[in-house]
Amino acid sequence: MSAPMLQSDIKSLPLLHRGKVRDLYAVDANHLLIVQTDRLSAFDVILPDPIQGKGEVLTRVSNFWFDKLQHVIPNHLSGITPESVVKADEQDQVQGRAFVTKKLKPLPIEAIVRGYLVGSGWKDYQKTGAVCGIKLPAGLREAEKLPQPLFTPSTKAAVGEHDENISFAQAVELLGEARANEVKNATLALYTEAANYALTKGIIIADTKFEFGTDETGKLYLIDEALTPDSSRFWPADQYQVGSNPPSFDKQFVRDWLESSGWNKRAPAPHVPQEVLQKTTDKYREAAQRLIGA
Repeated sequence: MSAPMLQSDIKSLPLLHRGKVRDLYAVDANHLLIVQTDRLSAFDVILPDPIQGKGEVLTRVSNFWFDKLQHVIPNHLSGITPESVVKADEQDQVQGRAFVTKKLKPLPIEAIVRGYLVGSGWKDYQKTGAVCGIKLPAGLREAEKLPQPLFTPSTKAAVGEHDENISFAQAVELLGEARANEVKNATLALYTEAANYALTKGIIIADTKFEFGTDETGKLYLIDEALTPDSSRFWPADQYQVGSNPPSFDKQFVRDWLESSGWNKRAPAPHVPQEVLQKTTDKYREAAQRLIGA
């Protein structure tokens, strides 16, 4: 496994943006290079310590899902190899951790789908009997499978700011009714197929988020990443039981440590102990191993 990469440094292409995890470069008028670093964000703040190999795991897992789910909705991959668009001495920065994608217009929402009652959804339900304004039956317990998956979109916040849940009506205001319904249907179809597959590999996908973009004709594409330990809550099926939050294969391990550290969830984030970083690395790799044998 390569040394941890906190950020890329591609000189041969114009840098467009550094996000929480990904660095974006312009390849040409129609294509982007997306480099998946080993940065980790929690509570919308980038942590000072990278997770070794994380970007490579995210890339392998996303590529797997992009291929497996392309019949549901097309994705942003171009088929161009990342090594072919950078200089020879920069190829080690993109090998195994980058995509060359179509240049698309991102939609201004994150498409979140919840299959189980956990996290902020559980807290919301305890207070209101609903999740993001969607009323649920009384008497549900923590980590219980929901009667049906819920589409609960959110805003897309800038780095260092917090995403905010919005209602479907607000999504309609942002996207228009036809597009909002198209995104909702695609989100639920992607989640249902992925969750059913993951269960055969011993993983429950409790929730996940997708991002979508459009081309110049208005055609909808799946973009960003897909069903990774960064964008999803993965649980080991053999340790799942209703009534408690199961151990997870994602960054929840770091989030739990941060919750107990007394940090106020504002930048700068504290340094994370090495053993917590190593445990998180192991969790990411185990998730990939279970899902795709990588």
